Amino acid sequence: MNVRYFAAARAAAGVEEEGFNLAPGATVADLLQAVLAVERAEPPVGTPPLERLLGRSSFLLNEVAVRDRSTVLNPGDVVDVLPPFAGG
Repeated sequence: MNVRYFAAARAAAGVEEEGFNLAPGATVADLLQAVLAVERAEPPVGTPPLERLLGRSSFLLNEVAVRDRSTVLNPGDVVDVLPPFAGG
């Protein structure tokens, strides 16, 4: 599975995207746990920690909104992390 980070999530993760190999039957929640298990540098000043951002973010699974974190993922899936955006 591939995770792509946008805006503040990218800054907090320190990367634009990264891949994870999870067991069959892994869910979005499992993937987010794996994301948080990665050791990362401190985010830039003014950027919330990734854990806080993930709690408030929206997610796309293969470019379709997914709200249920118990959704099962498949190898090759792409999950986009979209933190809250300001403005309009």
